[in-house]
Amino acid sequence: MNIESIGTWAGEAYKALENTDTKTLGLKGLKKATKLRKDELMAALGWLGREGKIALTTDDEDLVITLV
Repeated sequence: MNIESIGTWAGEAYKALENTDTKTLGLKGLKKATKLRKDELMAALGWLGREGKIALTTDDEDLVITLV
């Protein structure tokens, strides 16, 4: 894992969220859409969160990610 790969994963996660009607996906749905491993996806979300591009909430037992 390096900074370049985390940036690539963040781009994949961003594109997956951008391609939904609501710009929102649960963690499980985002993992399925990107085909990233959980650790890769969490690194990507950290990147996007630090850039202020996503908001995180919870819905039942799933983490919900929304583009802002």
